[in-house]
Amino acid sequence: MNKTININLGGIFFHIDETAYNKLKRYLDAIRRSLSDDPQGRDEIITDIEARISELLSERVKDARQVVSESDIDEVIAVMGQPEDYMVDEELFTDESGKSYTSKSTSKKLFRDGEDKFLGGVSSGMAHYLGVDVIWIRLAWLILAFGTGFGFILYPVLWILLPEAKTTAEKLQMEGEPVNITNIERKIRQEFEEASERVKGAAGDVKDAVKEGYDSLKKKDLKRSSDRAKSGLQEIIETLGRV
Repeated sequence: MNKTININLGGIFFHIDETAYNKLKRYLDAIRRSLSDDPQGRDEIITDIEARISELLSERVKDARQVVSESDIDEVIAVMGQPEDYMVDEELFTDESGKSYTSKSTSKKLFRDGEDKFLGGVSSGMAHYLGVDVIWIRLAWLILAFGTGFGFILYPVLWILLPEAKTTAEKLQMEGEPVNITNIERKIRQEFEEASERVKGAAGDVKDAVKEGYDSLKKKDLKRSSDRAKSGLQEIIETLGRV
């Protein structure tokens, strides 16, 4: 009889076989080691990876009393994949019988895109799902709204019913990309870079505004000094004229 261990993974409790636990631990440790040389967003990447693994295990464990087996971990690892340049043990990707697992194809899910929105992000979410430019979806909504009036009813309903893509996994599902280690890491690093660019842009705008204000004040000071000099010179000339 194998020993079972209780673990908390991504905020969900699991009963897991000791062998399966050791394999999962080696897998996560290998990922942490691979991220040690590039700490940017490392904690967020690990958190999202654990959350995704927890989601995949929840799909396989239908009963709270069910024990997560080694084969469950093998299937999860196959879905998550082995990212490029990651020194993960090859044995993690093949079970003892030599059977390897293949990941399932990924289908898009319909979410609201909160990062590209005018109102609720419904249009941009539909654009991701249909694979078209968001401008066509927005034009369709305008025609539907002002042409028939039905858009004024349907849009708020979809706004309420459709969840917003907030987590990295949900954003990848919205875009139809596999939710694996490589894509999670890429997405988070991309968001860090975009945030960094926004901060740099804002800092540049502030710097330009301060410089513009300083130049304006400097010009005003020079003008006042020039006016005072002219006034003083004029008084001297007038005094000399009276003498």
